[in-house]
Amino acid sequence: MTASAPVTQDVLTIPRKLPEGGKTNLVGLTRPALREALIGMGTPEKQAKMRANQLWQWVYQKGVRNFADMTNLSKDYRAKLDAHFVVAVPEIVSKNVSADGTRKYLVRIAGGHEVEVVYIPETDRGTLCISSQVGCTLTCSFCHTGTQKLVRNLTAGEIIGQVMLARDDLDEWPEPGEGSGERPRLVSNIVLMGMGEPLYNFENVRDAMQIAMDGEGISISRRRITLSTSGVVPEIARTAEEIGCMLAVSFHATTDEVRDKLVPINKRWNIVELLDALRAYPKLSNSERITFEYVMLKGVNDSDDDARRLVKLIAGIPAKINLIPFNEWPDAPYERSDWERIEAFADIVYKAGYASPIRTPRGEDIMAACGQLKSATERARKSRAQIQAEAGL
Repeated sequence: MTASAPVTQDVLTIPRKLPEGGKTNLVGLTRPALREALIGMGTPEKQAKMRANQLWQWVYQKGVRNFADMTNLSKDYRAKLDAHFVVAVPEIVSKNVSADGTRKYLVRIAGGHEVEVVYIPETDRGTLCISSQVGCTLTCSFCHTGTQKLVRNLTAGEIIGQVMLARDDLDEWPEPGEGSGERPRLVSNIVLMGMGEPLYNFENVRDAMQIAMDGEGISISRRRITLSTSGVVPEIARTAEEIGCMLAVSFHATTDEVRDKLVPINKRWNIVELLDALRAYPKLSNSERITFEYVMLKGVNDSDDDARRLVKLIAGIPAKINLIPFNEWPDAPYERSDWERIEAFADIVYKAGYASPIRTPRGEDIMAACGQLKSATERARKSRAQIQAEAGL
């Protein structure tokens, strides 16, 4: 399968220049872009790669934001950096901590817009769920984020900045003189499952994840990064080639009729087209399995027949099926499937040879669970009747 032409939307992404004196933010620049920025500042070309490496380690390995603290650079050079650049991440407006330890951050980005970020601590990992857009264009009828209009794409700096601010809050950066591997990894996994469709903001997501994976910085393995898409088919092969992370698909239905209502992007790329693209993905990226996310909606997609159709549809794809009890939100047009029904569905999938874990809802008490994220700037909620009408229910 060859990569198709990039899929684009007419969506604004802000420039890198910041209001304070027109300085450029170094956060989010790829290594080549950082080198070019330093040359543009007056760094001799022969020194630029070395200087870029030094800055990279200070910013992404040590979490340093102040050029004055970058002690292996000369005072004059630090002053010049300070005159041209900043090292800035989004601002945490508020933090809510769930009874189960889940943390939800309301984060403000340039322009005063807000997105939500969720940290989920587990015994063997710490997973950070990050956003790629302000709002979402997909209007999936079961998703609270989908009731918010798309405002704009996040920049690469705003995406990787979410990882950096979470590490700030968790006190994960090494202390001066401390090695980068001496502290336990609290943010060990990243999932692009927050606000927005990552594949409609491909270049910024790619650049941010390449920064996250870089071994001389944040250093998170590609196998610990999962990108979730609702099915932007032309960008799936490109994701394998240019990012190579694990892939999850918001599947949620076994017929086009139902998926058209739950995940409207299905009207553009239907189930057959999506599955054809997914069959090529593990070979391109050497990923072990694709995760099929399947939210359990009472009386909508949770029958035994749905379970049997699902395993037939994904035959031949290395996969696991992640069953998600629906996380209800105000005026949601659906109900969570009964627990016995979810277990019966899981049993059919398991007996067909697929792992079928039932996701434990996390952070429900702070509206941080899957499908519940919604910016505080867009709190005016649609009525249940409006949502049902848009979903064709």
